[in-house]
Amino acid sequence: MDVYLPIANLSVNGLWIVALGALTGVLSGLFGVGGGFLTTPLLIFYGIPPTVAAASASTQVTGASVTGVLAHGGRGGVDYRMGMVMVAGGVIGSGFGALLFRFFRAIGQIDVVISALYVVLLGTIGTLMAREAVQTIRGTGSVQAARRRHHPLVASLPMRWRFYRSGLYISPLAPLVVGIAVGVLTMLMGVGGGFILVPAMLYILGMSANVVVGTSLYNILFVTMATTIMHSLTTKAVDIVLVFLLLLGSVTGAQLGSQIAVKAKPELLRLILAVTVLLVAFRMFLGLFYQPEEIYTLYPL
Repeated sequence: MDVYLPIANLSVNGLWIVALGALTGVLSGLFGVGGGFLTTPLLIFYGIPPTVAAASASTQVTGASVTGVLAHGGRGGVDYRMGMVMVAGGVIGSGFGALLFRFFRAIGQIDVVISALYVVLLGTIGTLMAREAVQTIRGTGSVQAARRRHHPLVASLPMRWRFYRSGLYISPLAPLVVGIAVGVLTMLMGVGGGFILVPAMLYILGMSANVVVGTSLYNILFVTMATTIMHSLTTKAVDIVLVFLLLLGSVTGAQLGSQIAVKAKPELLRLILAVTVLLVAFRMFLGLFYQPEEIYTLYPL
């Protein structure tokens, strides 16, 4: 089933795009990540221009996060106060990200920047996740996990607030800065930011594990909405047909992922995700040195 994408200016197999959206949704429900960190690279591998892939993936992640937030919120797994602080930072960060996106696009280096960011971030996160998952499976990481609290730097910040759902008494400046960083990455890379947000919430902020996934999805939902508006007004790279196809699969996939998360072993799931992330990072790394058949590409204005 071939479908024409007006902004990307090419035809794609609609069923493959829907299946890719379903994969994104499953990851969203399982790990509290938007799934864009895999959606954007896979769309690029398929032949979608990186600018269109990043802008459209961030839009699609919004839909994938809605059902995930509803599922976790119904179980009391969302710290709304913490989420609102992070959303404020994410909106600020998306503004900075929009300026960077336009700058790199103007000098003709946005494709390289997007690919390089994926290689560095996915390689780092994948390695850390794989190491921790292996330690947990072997039984060497459980003692350390029980002693984790927020980072000493976070404890030294002023103006402390109580975040009851997360069991924290920390400064809102810490989650605000985390939110800004996620906003910039969401704008540049089309990611929800959950693959960075979840570890930051656990190991830097020291949040309770039972609210991390839901709060991450809450933040992703509103930040990706903000970046979608930014992309629509500035880069004009959002392909609504591509977004619709991705949403068809992701909404169903998110519900399936949240159900699997309740039954599956979390350490095994983290190991599977880590391996997947490392494979994608390696493929993106090879792409930085691969010369395409068509060296010059015309993007729609």
